Amino acid sequence: MAHLLVLSSTPDTDAVLPALDLLSHRTTRIPASPAQLVSAPQADVIVVDARTDLAGAKSLCRILTTTGIDTPLLLVTTEGGLAAVTPEWGVDDIVLTAAGPAEVDARIRLLLGRTKAEPATTRVQTSGLSIDEASYSAKVRGKPLDLTFKEFQLLHFLATHPTRVFTREQLLSEVWGYDYFGGTRTVDVHVRRLRAKLGDLDHLIGTVRNVGYRFNVDDDQALTAPAEQEPSPRTS
Repeated sequence: MAHLLVLSSTPDTDAVLPALDLLSHRTTRIPASPAQLVSAPQADVIVVDARTDLAGAKSLCRILTTTGIDTPLLLVTTEGGLAAVTPEWGVDDIVLTAAGPAEVDARIRLLLGRTKAEPATTRVQTSGLSIDEASYSAKVRGKPLDLTFKEFQLLHFLATHPTRVFTREQLLSEVWGYDYFGGTRTVDVHVRRLRAKLGDLDHLIGTVRNVGYRFNVDDDQALTAPAEQEPSPRTS
């Protein structure tokens, strides 16, 4: 059973995907607004309602993909809306609102299968910086960096989502966890410490004014390869 987060601008009484009522998946529905995403619960699949507002749904999908979210996106639309959907939307799959339970369930299974197939442990090399999650180590031009565990987690998370912009709230939830009660200033402090330790590579962690942070890549030098070890559990 999967947890689905449904984003819709229509009243709660309006079923976005009626077939879900006949399946055992757990659903949480919130308004289709960027402001709602900051406090949105974690989910296995995000369902975006594009039945009545194609432009708004496209904008929301692009926000989700550019902020680095890893959760697969399932777009729901009418047959007439199919012509408007392009790769630019960044969705992982699309389904018609009239689809039956068997089809909807199959699409959810496939989305979950693709997510699990992706390697969770990575080695990253870019612009003189190398990060190895298996050994929890990072080096600048071959010289080891003396990082705390949280500094390493933050650097690794940003580096494995190059060029994607994250708000401070998103970084708190991804790196520190939803049960962390500290303020967003914690992120700023860790970023400042990371930049000091990166030395002349401090520009790799870029600031997007009034938004948050992103990992910059120089001259398309990024290389990410899977490692063989199992991912380690998140530590608060």
